[in-house]
Amino acid sequence: MSESEKKNTAAAVPGKKKRKKLRRVILILLIVLVLGGAGWILIRQLQNQYTVVYQSYNAGRGSISNFLSFSGTMQAISNVSFTSSSATTVRSVYVKEGDQVLKGDKLVRLTSGQVIESEFDGTVNQLYFQEGDKVSAGDILIQVVDFKHMKVSIRVDEYDISDVHVGTQCRVTTTATNETFPCTIDSINYVSSSTGNVAYYTATAYVDVTGTVYPGMQVTVTVPQEEASDVVILKADAISFSANNQAFVYMPDASGQMQRVSIGTGVTNGNYVEITSGLNDGDTVYTVAKQEEESGLSGLLSGLFGSQTVRSGNPGGSLHGEYDEATRAAVRLFNEDNGFPGLDDLSLGSARALMEAYYYNRGDLGKL
Repeated sequence: MSESEKKNTAAAVPGKKKRKKLRRVILILLIVLVLGGAGWILIRQLQNQYTVVYQSYNAGRGSISNFLSFSGTMQAISNVSFTSSSATTVRSVYVKEGDQVLKGDKLVRLTSGQVIESEFDGTVNQLYFQEGDKVSAGDILIQVVDFKHMKVSIRVDEYDISDVHVGTQCRVTTTATNETFPCTIDSINYVSSSTGNVAYYTATAYVDVTGTVYPGMQVTVTVPQEEASDVVILKADAISFSANNQAFVYMPDASGQMQRVSIGTGVTNGNYVEITSGLNDGDTVYTVAKQEEESGLSGLLSGLFGSQTVRSGNPGGSLHGEYDEATRAAVRLFNEDNGFPGLDDLSLGSARALMEAYYYNRGDLGKL
């Protein structure tokens, strides 16, 4: 081969390499365009096909209270039975059963000269003898009881005793008559008499009663704890929490897209929560409706894309959001709760790829 031919051949080789590289670039661009177009179509179809259901809740005004509850029994504080000091005869009886008496009132006179007087204000509960009856030494003649001033003792376990103190205001409610009276913890015996695994302490409250309340009646003593009156409250089910324990709800923005709204919370009774900031009386908020449990890839996909069954909610109905917002909300919540904030787009793309692979493997591309 001549020198000129060798030069021509050498010059042709770089040209072929350039053309080969150009074809490769064009091929890659075509693949990117095809995949991009297919991805766009997939996204649009998924947007049309998948929705998420939000359940609505309404904030309102109300009161919330927490309290400890204990069982007890009404007991008379002043209950005296008067007896004869010697064998004698009942000379005079000045009262009858049911009479109200004052301290110092004469009740019975005996022929021995003994005069029985009431030691406190109360009610004649029982008369055991009449005028002219003979009595022996020690016989009970009359019983006087104060039915207006009573006490109730409660057993407080070691887990609650730190919340009960002398002077604590509480309420006593009778089981039979459903009457409620205010009272105050007057004393606490901090030496436990229990022999089991849990220590119990005895607290005593004095209570002034009216109506048909008598010693021996079963009662419930409630000791108030946290209370919030006439405040904005919201059903606890409507509130979600982020990884850093920040409470939030979903509310639509001006374009109708659901956005997280951080709220402040206060007193809760497990059913309702006091809202201290972020919401007003009458605001409607939303939460992603709970879905039925599914298994396998189908359950994962339905969880991400919002393919779920709607539960009945509060007045106001449910709001259906588009697929993008539903997926982003689910992924955002997953990322934040698992400590990976800021990966919304990547997780969203992964979710879509997972959906595509799922239907491809099933041979059911018609759903795409």
